[in-house]
Amino acid sequence: MQALRTGRRLFYNIFSHFYDFFIKTHSGPHRDETRRFLVDSSQIHNTQQARVLDVCCGTGSVILAFAEKFAGIQAIGYDFSPGMLRKAREKDVNHSVVLVNGDAASLSFADDCFDVVCCSHALYELKGQARRQALQEMRRVVKPEGQVLIMEHEVPQKFLVKLMFYMRMLMMGPTDSREFIQQGLSPFEKIFLKVSLTHTPSGKSKLIICKKT
Repeated sequence: MQALRTGRRLFYNIFSHFYDFFIKTHSGPHRDETRRFLVDSSQIHNTQQARVLDVCCGTGSVILAFAEKFAGIQAIGYDFSPGMLRKAREKDVNHSVVLVNGDAASLSFADDCFDVVCCSHALYELKGQARRQALQEMRRVVKPEGQVLIMEHEVPQKFLVKLMFYMRMLMMGPTDSREFIQQGLSPFEKIFLKVSLTHTPSGKSKLIICKKT
């Protein structure tokens, strides 16, 4: 297991050099739309005290968008890949976010301490048990009145993008990828008291909004 995790970390450290190009190719003109939709869906009122955590933040695009929209919040990006965090740090020219290296299945934060916890287009890359643990950890660290926002791709329709999507799915393993694509809301409803589903205007991505009370 440790060897597998080390191999995945090495892969993502290397992938970090091409990640933004891959996302641009995969999302096309809808990349900014999905990010804006996620940020705009958050219910942040007191920006001087609000805390936002982006789990599996990658190269930091989402958490930087939060920091840009809500000046004064404490914005934290969290990822297990030092390479991804290095790219995020390069983007953060205003030093507006805190970047933390760690495991999504074991978040290094106290209970009930974030107003918003999000995970954008990354949850499917975790294996089944690790995915469940990550969701349980997100539930643990979000405040009782807070939100957990999970953004994921819908299955693309265009051939090339669909091929890239399934190639990425297969990296999880056939069983895990099939489970994730077909799962619906049931895995979230097992962990959170309230779960709702909405879609971006283009329909390319879905947003799962979770609350624990």
